[in-house]
Amino acid sequence: MRTRILLALALLGSVTFPGCSDNKRPKAENFLAAINAYYATRDECLFTSTISFPYETAIKDQSPSGSKGMDALTDSGLMKRQEAKVIGVNRYTLTPAGERAGGRFCYGHREATAILNFTPPAGAEGHQTTTATYRYAIRDLPLWANTDEMRSAFPKLAKSTSGDPEDTAQLGLTMNGWQMADDIAPGH
Repeated sequence: MRTRILLALALLGSVTFPGCSDNKRPKAENFLAAINAYYATRDECLFTSTISFPYETAIKDQSPSGSKGMDALTDSGLMKRQEAKVIGVNRYTLTPAGERAGGRFCYGHREATAILNFTPPAGAEGHQTTTATYRYAIRDLPLWANTDEMRSAFPKLAKSTSGDPEDTAQLGLTMNGWQMADDIAPGH
């Protein structure tokens, strides 16, 4: 009887229970899950804050938030432009399609597809951290964002929608597994 109990305990000790601290191991699938959980509720947008309309910009301003970017959005059917050449200003208003797109002009969400490499986890600010380099794709890309004019006017959009874009993520180990460092509250 005692032998059976010892044998049962030995077998029980060698069994790995699925899910038991496995999400805390520094491995690619855990990092992918953490990155994708972070981006599941965060859209990729052309602008960090909402633009108020009507919106005016100098005709010569060739930045993404200037006439170059606004003209690309106009060509995509999201805005209308009125030119005031005498004073060198373009005035933009939203079309019904532009109103649906919203003032930040979000164009989908990021999905990490592969971890290319990561640094060995090291202690920092009370928890283990690592930097992972990953490949991603943009999901749910609207038609208006998928034009050469938009990619030319918005370099971030161009990079995000290129063949196999890459980025890095700072990850930290918490009681619940790996998370993006931005999501970790102090003391966790």
